[in-house]
Amino acid sequence: MNPADAMQAAPAIDMSLFGLFWQAHFVVKIVMVGLLGASIWCWSIIVDKTLLFRRTDAEMDAFEEAFWSGRSLEELYRSYNDRPAKGLAAVFVAAMREWKRSFEGSGRQVQSLSQRIEKQLDVTIQREVEKLESRLLFLASIGSAGPYIGLFGTVWGIMTAFTSIAASKNTSLAVVAPGIAEALFATAIGLFAAIPAVLAYNKLQASVAKSQSRLEGFADEFSAILSRQIDERLSLAA
Repeated sequence: MNPADAMQAAPAIDMSLFGLFWQAHFVVKIVMVGLLGASIWCWSIIVDKTLLFRRTDAEMDAFEEAFWSGRSLEELYRSYNDRPAKGLAAVFVAAMREWKRSFEGSGRQVQSLSQRIEKQLDVTIQREVEKLESRLLFLASIGSAGPYIGLFGTVWGIMTAFTSIAASKNTSLAVVAPGIAEALFATAIGLFAAIPAVLAYNKLQASVAKSQSRLEGFADEFSAILSRQIDERLSLAA
């Protein structure tokens, strides 16, 4: 059979994206559906984290403005202790809570108060950072594994295509091209899922590092303020 006769004999094949998916081997279909689901989940994480970091930055700005406005620490503590605290407010409330537990009550546990406050600050910062970093590992996983999963679908699809070619004993382009296109479509979906995940992970991880640095900087400043007050109270008590 000459190439012209083979092309005329070949059935019409839908080369649209939906057609490529529908005609693919069921293993390749599973890979495509999994990658598309992972891509949708990645984008939901990206949108959610982007909004979260915007809210976090706004809350930190509002708290810093209130903290440096000249209000007393007791007044600021009462205003933030009655509601869920996040970011800088959570660090402030944790330190003040330890402060008040040490100075209120029958005994005044001033010894090693600075160390206890620093531990509270470290633990609170770690918890806040963990909240910001939650689900980012999924982006990193899809970014690194997505292309390989797509490549697996491509290899499987090409194997199936060549098996079909060998069975039909027809090597015309009209017969070979659809199977190869279906296989390569899996790699394209893998890259479609992986590229945004990698870019978003790098961007969001940089935002986490920025927020962590801001939390640690405030913790150092606030720890110094409380340390000076502790020294003043000890000198008065002496």
